[in-house]
Amino acid sequence: MKRFANKVAIITGAGRGLGQTYAMKFAEEGAHVVGVDIGDLTETGAKIKEAGGQYTPITADLSKLNQKAAADLVAEAVQKAGRVDVLVNNAGIIRRAPAVDHPESDWNLAIQINLTAPFFLCQAVAKWWLTGGREKSPNESRLKIVNIASMLTFQGGILVPGYTASKSAIGGITKALANEWAKERINVNAVAPGYVITENTRPIREDPAREATILARIPEGHWARTDEISPGVLWLASSEADYCNGTILNIDGGWLAR
Repeated sequence: MKRFANKVAIITGAGRGLGQTYAMKFAEEGAHVVGVDIGDLTETGAKIKEAGGQYTPITADLSKLNQKAAADLVAEAVQKAGRVDVLVNNAGIIRRAPAVDHPESDWNLAIQINLTAPFFLCQAVAKWWLTGGREKSPNESRLKIVNIASMLTFQGGILVPGYTASKSAIGGITKALANEWAKERINVNAVAPGYVITENTRPIREDPAREATILARIPEGHWARTDEISPGVLWLASSEADYCNGTILNIDGGWLAR
């Protein structure tokens, strides 16, 4: 029996990178994947359908997502896929500039996409669960929310004050929501990836000096592939992690241990 058979997983930022990998892995495990992105979702859909999975794309601009838009997005997912069992708040953005010159627009965008949108989506799926969704779920099943944190949930980083602020706060709201919602059979956890080969990290990987500094600190000695992060996300979303709540799972190749 696949772990997510007959379940629905909403994944933001599903069009590429980590989000696309999460979408593929959930589909392989039997989930009906609702992929959310502002960009092109056809490649993700084609890969899922080729593998025999179920897929529903929803185009959404998280830079403009407010409470009503989040509720509408969840309602659309339920209308098209039937229910929600998992939410993965993966979509994120990085803007780099020295703190003294960091543009207001870059700060606001990072906070909106990395923190505000995930919080409103958490609210929306929890409200759906608490106002009827739970009663439609199999006995003792749970709603699983997995937020994507970062090494900068724990560290300061360089040239990314908005990103650091948003990812530090993601760790905080993961714990706060777990405290409120655990009694409602809702698990809220987070994965903090280390340095991963994605488009967001391309500028660092193309800087030989910066990349060498990073590699020297990773005990595993290499940047993570997206499929080295996804198992932790799927585990937290599965019934195997039912007693895990308010946790931030670091998958970093040993970065924080050094």
